[in-house]
Amino acid sequence: MADASATLRPPAPLGRRRSGLAALNDGTMFGVGIATLWLSLLVFIPLGAVVWRSQDDGFGAFWDAVTTPEAAAAIRLTVVSALFVALVNAVLGTLIAWILVRDDFHGKRFIDALIDLPFALPTIVAGLVLLTLYGVNSPVGLELAYTRAGVVVALLFVTLPFVVRTVQPVLIELDVEMEQAAASLGASKFTTFRRIVLPNLMPAISAGTALSFARAISEFGSTVLISGNLPFKTQVASVHIFGQIETDNIVGAAAVATVLLIIALVVLLGLDLLQRWA
Repeated sequence: MADASATLRPPAPLGRRRSGLAALNDGTMFGVGIATLWLSLLVFIPLGAVVWRSQDDGFGAFWDAVTTPEAAAAIRLTVVSALFVALVNAVLGTLIAWILVRDDFHGKRFIDALIDLPFALPTIVAGLVLLTLYGVNSPVGLELAYTRAGVVVALLFVTLPFVVRTVQPVLIELDVEMEQAAASLGASKFTTFRRIVLPNLMPAISAGTALSFARAISEFGSTVLISGNLPFKTQVASVHIFGQIETDNIVGAAAVATVLLIIALVVLLGLDLLQRWA
């Protein structure tokens, strides 16, 4: 009878329900306010300051700073290398995640832990390691220092974990019974992967690819040593910006940084639209 009386208990008064909803809304607004303030202090205000500083001498000076042959070559090398690295990570990162989730082999846990090494290792140390490994008198017979190939290798090293770590949890949670059902209906492994597995992985692959591109386009520490900072050849945009700051050309450095920011936002927006479509 107690349970029945509890079930038949009249609803709470309208005023009490409204006060509860108001308290919930107040808590939500407070959380949104704290998050907005934190993001403003860490992201919006610094980025806005860089964009504002790039316009100190007017749009003409901004355009001149980003279209000088040296700046244009650095931006072009950075964007092309970052796109290439992002595409390689999209393919090989997905493959590595698949092997770590679906296959069992000796040393699997060690390799899984090794994936996170670029996150823990200071990038300048990574650049020194790559320079020692692929520099003059390379112990492995590959002299990639002061070449564009060396820049790409450095970017591949620092962006390795992004696609792997975004795809891995999705693969773990993916229902294997769907693949088994497709196989029982006569679907080949390739068809099963293309029609069932890949659509489920596409949002994670897109997110990891976007993170890889954003990291590659802004990388400094791992490239400053192995690239040799050769203008028109191996100088990336971040190193060019550092050089402009050293010569007290703050406006020129801010202009190139603004261009990188715009490119990164466009690519991230495009990948987000692709992710939503997928």
